[in-house]
Amino acid sequence: MSVKYVHTNIIAKDWHALSDFYINVFDCAPLPPERNLSGEWLDSLTKFKNCKIQGIHLALPGYTKGPTLEIFSYEPENADASARCLNSIGLAHTAFHVDNVGEIIDKLINNGGKIHGELVSNDYGELGILTVAYASDPEGNFIEIQNWTKN
Repeated sequence: MSVKYVHTNIIAKDWHALSDFYINVFDCAPLPPERNLSGEWLDSLTKFKNCKIQGIHLALPGYTKGPTLEIFSYEPENADASARCLNSIGLAHTAFHVDNVGEIIDKLINNGGKIHGELVSNDYGELGILTVAYASDPEGNFIEIQNWTKN
């Protein structure tokens, strides 16, 4: 039996704007075609009547085809994200290793994201030094931005 990781999905209010954020801040690359899905098969799969999904897959930095970040918008939409917080049970964040955490935080903020807490560094001994910050994209999805260096 073969198992392979394929993608992480983010449901967006505006999939165009959110995918532009990940392209501009983290150098993700669009993997066409854009998706425009509907039909009885999708209604059966999702259990939503008259379901429509639009969006795109983005190649993650360091990869050319996959795994991907799948950013979709749904009709009907469930817009209640009021319970989101960093320690919520369930999928918590997406992490990116970067050369300079501070530069990416500036880029993230300039593209509509927000930082949570502070940029910190911690020496993990033989593992190296972790420089890290938690942030969120413009729709409130949490992101960890990190850099590991050896002592």
